[in-house]
Amino acid sequence: MSTWKDFDLLNPTDEHRMLRDTLKSFVETEVEPQAHEFDRHEKFNLPLFKKLGELGLHGITVPEKFGGVGMDATAVVLTHEELSASDPGFCLAYLAHALLAVNNLAVNGSEEQKQKYLPKLSSGEHIGAMAMSEPDYGTDVLGMQTTAVKQGDHYVLNGRKMWITNGSIDDQKTACDFVWVYAKTGEKNGRALLSTFIVEKSDMGFYVGQKITDKLGMRASNTAELVFENCKIPGNRLVGKEGDSIHHMMRNLEIERVGLAAMSLGIARRSISIMNKYAIERHAFGKSLNAYGQIQKYIADSYAEYKAAQSYVYETARRMDLTKEGNRLDSDGVKLVATTMAKNVADRAIQVLGGYGYVGEYVVERLWRDSKLLEIGGGTIEAHQKNITRDLSKDFIKAGF
Repeated sequence: MSTWKDFDLLNPTDEHRMLRDTLKSFVETEVEPQAHEFDRHEKFNLPLFKKLGELGLHGITVPEKFGGVGMDATAVVLTHEELSASDPGFCLAYLAHALLAVNNLAVNGSEEQKQKYLPKLSSGEHIGAMAMSEPDYGTDVLGMQTTAVKQGDHYVLNGRKMWITNGSIDDQKTACDFVWVYAKTGEKNGRALLSTFIVEKSDMGFYVGQKITDKLGMRASNTAELVFENCKIPGNRLVGKEGDSIHHMMRNLEIERVGLAAMSLGIARRSISIMNKYAIERHAFGKSLNAYGQIQKYIADSYAEYKAAQSYVYETARRMDLTKEGNRLDSDGVKLVATTMAKNVADRAIQVLGGYGYVGEYVVERLWRDSKLLEIGGGTIEAHQKNITRDLSKDFIKAGF
């Protein structure tokens, strides 16, 4: 009979353990050799991205009947941790596809929509994105200006979306195959009524605007502006009913934020590994660097903070039901804690390595650059602070106090 001592929070089942082993091997042989080069040239490695489909990762949360593997939030976390330990930019492109587009559809789409789109999205034949942020509206989603007007049996979309990961998949500004779009369809009681639509690459009036380049980090993922100019789409591309978007967003934001927190774990773990190895091998004044108190503090604090965040992230994932809302307090909490932790740990790693930490060969400068986006994307740390404070004020007892 098993006991609590037998439980492994990081690999709770043999299936999770096999997935992690597969990922470690894939990262070592496929992801790591290309990471520095694709970051340097701001290129998205499309062939490598499609290989993730061969591992079943693109449909990781999708039911098997739609071409996925039907795994849970813990599988999502370990996948993002392992990929980000090597190439966070590549992992961000994966997150935008697998969580923002594919999982969104799997949870919120109609049976007909799932049958039509999920098989090719799950295999990696098609690439997806989610379009919410706008040039003048990010966290303030109710302020978005993109509109969808019903005309007979179709809708006409007009507006611009900005900062869209996977919006463009190459230098020719080729749009991705599938876009999950939020748009305003009216107002109710003085508030914007937001609705969700599926846009296909071939839809007239839909195109890629500017491709966002010269980013601080996450350079291995493509970021673009998406433009809708009298973009006409069939009425059956509306997801659910008009006004359902807030519900769709809340359902999916929780796993998105847990996924971003898991990326932070990968960044921190790799940074600790690099600075620990360097501090053992490098000597100064007749001693290895790890004999000095300042270096010991950097390494020890980083390890302790990483392990604390890791436990919080995996425990939140363990309790998460991907088909329901109800985990916002801790999905905000893990992203608030883990993202800043990763940035701080990567910063310490640069400090330990000194001049070597400042150049690309030693990886930590790229990890540091990539980590900053995690404090902004998927909700800023200020938004998490606001949400947590508000949620605690509403239901103090439910939070365990």
